[in-house]
Order: sequence, then C-alpha cells, then structure tokens
Amino acid sequence: MKKLYVLLSLLIVASLTLTACGGGGQTSADLLADIKQRGYILVSTDPNYEPQSFLNTEGKRPADTKCPADALTTAEMQGFDVDVAIAVGDALGVETCFATPNWDAITAGNWADKWDVSIGSMTITTERQKILNFSVPYYYTPAVIAVGKDSGIASFDDLAGKALCAGTATTYETWLSGGDLGLPASSIYAQPPADVTVVPLETDQECAQAIAAGRTDFVGYVTSETVVDANIAAGMPVVKLGSPVYSEDLAAAFDKSVTLSADSLIAEVNKIFEAMHADGTLSELSLKWFGVDLTQAPK
Repeated sequence: MKKLYVLLSLLIVASLTLTACGGGGQTSADLLADIKQRGYILVSTDPNYEPQSFLNTEGKRPADTKCPADALTTAEMQGFDVDVAIAVGDALGVETCFATPNWDAITAGNWADKWDVSIGSMTITTERQKILNFSVPYYYTPAVIAVGKDSGIASFDDLAGKALCAGTATTYETWLSGGDLGLPASSIYAQPPADVTVVPLETDQECAQAIAAGRTDFVGYVTSETVVDANIAAGMPVVKLGSPVYSEDLAAAFDKSVTLSADSLIAEVNKIFEAMHADGTLSELSLKWFGVDLTQAPK
C-alpha cells in the first residue's frame, strides 16, 4: 500500500509539472507564448497624447474582436504609437488591443499583469530601468517649452520665477523640478528656469488644453516638440519658446515584476523594431504623423 501511495504521489507531481510547462494546454511557458495562445497583445498607451496616441471618435468596435471588454481596439485608437503597436501585433500574428491607465501607473511598474507592454513614447531613464525593461528605441524626440501667446514671455530668461505645467511622472516634470533625468549628459541641453513653480497635471497634453481653455495659473508647459507642433496646428494659442532643452530616447517598456517571463517577448519586439528601422517602416510612420523623420538617433 505504501509503495502504491508513493507511486500515485509521483504521478500527480509529474502531471502538475507537465501542465505548468504547457503540456496540459492550460498554462503558457512565457508571456510571448501566452499572447499567441490568447490571440491578442494588450498594449498600454495614452488616449490623450496627439499625435502619438489618441481616440478615434469615428471608430467602431469590431464585433469579432478578441480584445477584453475594458480594452480599446485598433478601430478606436489612432496615432504614431498606435500604428507602431499595431505593427508589433501584426508581426506577432495577433490582434492589438489597448489599455489606457494613468501614466504614473505605467511608469511605477508592478502592473499586476494588467497589460503586456507599454508602447507609449516612454523615455528610457536610469530610474525607470530599476523597475522596467526597455526595448531598443523606436524613435527620438526633443523636449521643448511652449508658452501661451498672450503670456508676455519672450525668452527663456523671462521664465524665472514663473509657473510651468508638466504631466505627472514625466521626464518633463523631473526636468522642471531639477531632478536627475537619468539621461546621458550629451542629451541635456539646458537647465530648468530659476525658481520655477511646477504645476503637474495628469498628462502634459492637458497643460496645452488648459491654456486653450483660459487657465492662467501657469504661463506655459514642457512636453515633446511633436505635441507642441500638433497643438499649434490645431489652433491652440501657444508658441514654442527657444530651442529644445533635452532629447529623449523612446522605447517600449516591460514590467520586471511580470508573472510570466517576458524575455522572449522583449527579444521579439527588439527584432520587430530593428526590422522596422531597416525597411523604413518607422520612418514612414514618423513622416505620416509628425511630418519629419524622428527615428534616427540625434548626433
């Protein structure tokens, strides 16, 4: 009887091991395998960051989508980051779906497996690398200051002692606050204005929208030059002030605390980005959304 009990115990352990390795068809070996098994990749991005990513108000959710009920489909989102994410999904042979958590939740890590990857113009910094893994950069943008047309601000020196807006948990907020950007020294072109007051909003796009709505407790904001150009093109009452203050290397981000290993997914996304750089796909998307090729590293 004792021998029979031991044999049964060994068989149970072997069965559980096979199931954990995918032998029972219930659990994937890693995150990439899990994504392919379910048929979609869940990408976090910003729904209010035109032209990188924003809602398509005319898009309708497909009836046959595999996306979770609380996620957006490719028909409901648009922009440069959105197109890049769709290209990643297509290369993996799965549908691309979008989660839209707050930016500070994305940069904080510990995503609890709520989404698979962030393709949302995240800057690679040394601080973020402590909790997140990054792909190779897929494009590069300069950070600039924009001010309201009627602010009376004509030069960088005029910003001393004034208030400027920035998105919460962005490199723009860090720069304004005088914190360590975690970027190479060669990528930083200017120090923040003296005695500046930082006014944080949920996203830096909201800074421009607040100025357009008549808000007056700050004179301008810091964000990507692509966002400011889009704000100006949309008729917002803002202007760029001076030259870029630093440059950002932007990449896909992966949570280090993910339950399933993301190593093979990171490697695959790197291959996809490298191929998109090589065949000109990223350049074409950049020209489509920004009117300029931002996919080459600044020299």
